[in-house]
Amino acid sequence: MMAKPSIAVRLAAMFALASIVGFTLIGAALHHVLARELARHQNDQITNRIADLGYVLEHARSPGLGERMRQKLDALESAGPRTRVWMWSQDPAFRYGANAPEMLQRARASGPGAEINVAGGWMRVQARTVPANDLWPEVHFVVGVDSQPFLNTLHAFEKALLALTLTGTALAAALGWWIARLGLAPVARLSADAQGIGPGNRAQRLQLPALPRELADLGLSFNQALDRLDAAYRQLETFSDDVAHELRTPLANLIGQTQVTLARERDAGDLREVLQSNLEELERLRAIVADMLFLARAEQGAKARSLVDASIAAEVGKTVEFLDVLLEDAGMSVNVSGDATAPIETSLFRRALTNLLHNAIQHSTPGARIQVDIGQVEGRARVRITNPGGPIAPAQLTRLFDRFYRLDTSRPNSDENHGLGLAIVKAVAAMHRGEVFAEYAEGQVTIGFSVALLPVPGAGASPSP
Repeated sequence: MMAKPSIAVRLAAMFALASIVGFTLIGAALHHVLARELARHQNDQITNRIADLGYVLEHARSPGLGERMRQKLDALESAGPRTRVWMWSQDPAFRYGANAPEMLQRARASGPGAEINVAGGWMRVQARTVPANDLWPEVHFVVGVDSQPFLNTLHAFEKALLALTLTGTALAAALGWWIARLGLAPVARLSADAQGIGPGNRAQRLQLPALPRELADLGLSFNQALDRLDAAYRQLETFSDDVAHELRTPLANLIGQTQVTLARERDAGDLREVLQSNLEELERLRAIVADMLFLARAEQGAKARSLVDASIAAEVGKTVEFLDVLLEDAGMSVNVSGDATAPIETSLFRRALTNLLHNAIQHSTPGARIQVDIGQVEGRARVRITNPGGPIAPAQLTRLFDRFYRLDTSRPNSDENHGLGLAIVKAVAAMHRGEVFAEYAEGQVTIGFSVALLPVPGAGASPSP
């Protein structure tokens, strides 16, 4: 693929094109003005010459007037070779110039001030008739002025205008290229800074103070994008370790139990017990894989489907009833306050509620009271689940919804929790155009999510819950 020209070259070409258009319009206007003035000057010469001839004829009183007029015309043509005069009358004494009748006819047919071809050259001609009186007959004059000097002047102007246009265009293109290079220097520095960013120095960012105001917003957006990519990169760095750890434990259990079983002969009861244990580990592996597939499909933009307007409080009640055994074993109770109606996919919504309540049960002391608050805020229905818990740093709160993230890196309860529960809550909220949040204040941990009160546009296939 051919590389596209640089911005500086394209701007220079645009400057050149604009200059050509500008010089052409100005040149056309000047050419029109000059041509009109030259034509007016020719017509003035012709008019003055005809007025002189008419004056001589009208004020002459001597006999032999026709001969005197021919002498006068000879003198005029001798003094100005660029001027031609024809005279025609019914009286032969008042005839002058070859083909005078034809020139008179052509001048009248072309109109005053028209240009006609005379003996291979162009002349601007005009005709005038002097009425007859008692001293002379009706006389017709045709005066022509050679157009060649005026055409030469016009052609010289055109050549000068063309040279000026080409020179001005080249100068404008050169200046445009120089100005563009000068103006785009911050972009070159921006590109150099961006090229210096790599895996080895992910913390490097664009130097915003060095950028002009027009590029500051772009630089800020780019730095923010780098921050997001850096966070995703850090998450990917630990993702493989997390996945390996989560899968290694059940796989090690499966292998160890199988090896022990195969070490000696076992009766049917022992084999059944081993198979039952292996089945539990396999179920755990299946749950991890299913959750990861769900998250992958959700991150690809899947939306909730089969939306129904449901009472949030009713869904919370059904989820609490589903977890009744866990709550009873832990000696905990759940108090629900508020309600809202929103379009939800109930299976997904209950899954998010189950994960949140299960998380609250796991991280609360026995006998604790879990508070569930439901309300509406900014066009969304919001569920807040609060339980007593240990302090959580603000930096940790922002990562609670990351995949495989745990506050305690020792991974307690790893057989019950594989670190994807809150990530699934975040995915369910996004599929309902909602958000997740986490807060800590005065020994109370609040985690929740929201869903849109209006139906999701283009709701389509969603991952199987």
